[in-house]
Amino acid sequence: MTTTPTAPTRTRSAGSLAWARRRASVARFWRQYRRHRAGLAGLAGLAVIALVALAAPLLVGADVQSVTNAPGTALESPSAAFPLGTDQFGRSLLGLLIWGARISLTVGLLAAALSVAIGTLVGILAGHYGGWISTVVMRITDWFLVMPALVLAIVLATVMSRSVWTVILAIGVTSWPTTARLVRAQTIAVESRPYIERAKALGGGHGHIMSRHVLPNVMPLVLAQTTLGISTAILTEATLAFLGLGDPTVVSWGGMLQDAREAGAVSSGHWWYLAPPGIAIAMVALAFTLCGRAVESVLNPKLGVAR
Repeated sequence: MTTTPTAPTRTRSAGSLAWARRRASVARFWRQYRRHRAGLAGLAGLAVIALVALAAPLLVGADVQSVTNAPGTALESPSAAFPLGTDQFGRSLLGLLIWGARISLTVGLLAAALSVAIGTLVGILAGHYGGWISTVVMRITDWFLVMPALVLAIVLATVMSRSVWTVILAIGVTSWPTTARLVRAQTIAVESRPYIERAKALGGGHGHIMSRHVLPNVMPLVLAQTTLGISTAILTEATLAFLGLGDPTVVSWGGMLQDAREAGAVSSGHWWYLAPPGIAIAMVALAFTLCGRAVESVLNPKLGVAR
């Protein structure tokens, strides 16, 4: 005698099948990603920098930021005791560089996530509803596009309190328009497919269609845009800190450049004060760009990004 599966059994089977498909998709993505040598190099570099940033309290300790307990004298050149020299307070630049990675990476990740979240929401809403809603939303987006994002970020960072969260907010709310336009175009393309019409005919509401059908199809684009946006966010954070608009109570790579400028490192030839944070910013931005291009190539092979 045959038995029919119960509802919990069918639910577990459907759930297991969904997880199996996700694992197969991740494995397929990784097989294609590792064919890109530049992407692997960028990923390896980011892994090393992330591990160093996470282990900063163990490697250098929080007292590396202390001005009163600085172990060296002002502006010492690189030596065995201080491989990258010291700043104007006698603090180890190597320790500051390692500790500053935490703030720079955190600001870059959170600001890019905020920017992409806003852009994705605006793009999906504009592409799904169309009509006057799309017109109004896209005119606002166009206004943000024509305004220099750095200038807007400087204005926000100036009028608000100087903190890390202010920098994250300033970068996030000024750099979303490009993502919004890309997601809107992708949403319009997805909405024209036959299964969207079937979902509407079966009674699927706006929320169901946007969350269950549109969002999964635009996620590859969102992922690639996030990876590329992190490097821009890190560069913007460094620029704001260099202009003196960052949080003065924390150490970041941009803040180190600002301190070097105030200490006269440019005119006095103290290259070891300027070079390490500048090189670190360039390396992280390059690593995220390489990863972003590889992700974009895997998710959209028609781009033909070089390996």
